[in-house]
Amino acid sequence: MKSLRHAATFGAIALAGAAALGAAIGGALVLRIAREVVTPAPRKNDTEVLAVDTAAQTIELARTPDTELPGSYGLYVDGTPGYVKLGAVLHADSRSVRRKLLTQIEPGAEIGRWAAFSGYYYLAPGELHLPYESVLIGTPAGPCPAWLFPAESTTWVIQVHGRGATRSECLRAVPVLHGAGLPVLVTSYRNDGEGPRTRPGSYGLGATEWRDVDAAIAYALRHGAERILLMGWSMGGAIALQTLVSSDHGGAVVGMILDSPVVDWRTVLRYQAREMNLPDPLPQLAMDALQRPWSARLSGADQAIAFDALDMVARSAELDVPILLLHSDDDGFVPSDASHALATARPDLVTMPVFTGARHTKLWNYDQNRWSDAITDWLDEHGFAD
Repeated sequence: MKSLRHAATFGAIALAGAAALGAAIGGALVLRIAREVVTPAPRKNDTEVLAVDTAAQTIELARTPDTELPGSYGLYVDGTPGYVKLGAVLHADSRSVRRKLLTQIEPGAEIGRWAAFSGYYYLAPGELHLPYESVLIGTPAGPCPAWLFPAESTTWVIQVHGRGATRSECLRAVPVLHGAGLPVLVTSYRNDGEGPRTRPGSYGLGATEWRDVDAAIAYALRHGAERILLMGWSMGGAIALQTLVSSDHGGAVVGMILDSPVVDWRTVLRYQAREMNLPDPLPQLAMDALQRPWSARLSGADQAIAFDALDMVARSAELDVPILLLHSDDDGFVPSDASHALATARPDLVTMPVFTGARHTKLWNYDQNRWSDAITDWLDEHGFAD
């Protein structure tokens, strides 16, 4: 009996140890996922370059859901050019896609095997051939670089880029907005790689970055703006929405344009977890960790993140300005579900034309004319164009 008692005791200890180890491993995994959510990620090489024909000025890429689509795009390459612009699909089969190069690649140029597909298209403001100036906006986190494209109207557009992106993401919208007579301010924000870095260097998913956009509104108002339109891309949409409901200058905001926006982070993170084949409990546990101050700090967050406050479907009654919502049902990264839910909740404010085919933040690339017309028509309808 004594040996059995010893065996039982040892077994209980072993089981407890295994349970503790499992809990520790599970907790570490949850914190790792939470850290991924709030940590700015470097650009990833996601596209294989199969061949470059400098005589024909074409490039052959491995076929992916992005590279196969029609339209104009960009490609970050390892090698001499650094970045090239891509035009029409000339040929495609089950394995590869051949596209027209819109950036001249000289014979002998070195191109690496792996590249990063991009929707930016324009990298620098000078490519738009519009007058602009580089300015600094003082924010609670420090000075944020911005590009200002001046115009005569007192209705200014402030553009906010998305997660893992830079101000260059916003340049595609400048011609149509500036063409409507509107000054455009393209701003950076904390921890985006261009704006100031806070001590943890992490994202607040809109819960902290809105203060930098609030400072951009104050800048615009000091420099002649009387009305503000906010335009946000992806996470920039979440930031813009938080600015609208949180800013002391919110009364100056008279409208919003959202491209592929994050309207509710829970919807986005659960979708992305399914795409990565993560078990169901993990995304919720990661969000729970980010909501508690002690575990949020362990995850690298600046502060606890209240996901309820970032759910703008639930908070839709607080919205009070017209919104143009541009979101493809084939986005592939930020699902359009929450955008449709917001449009359903506030049909009095939200205009949401149907887009399909385009990938995340690449509606302009996929169908530039339709995208631009949607913005022009909305500006005219609400009297925002100069």
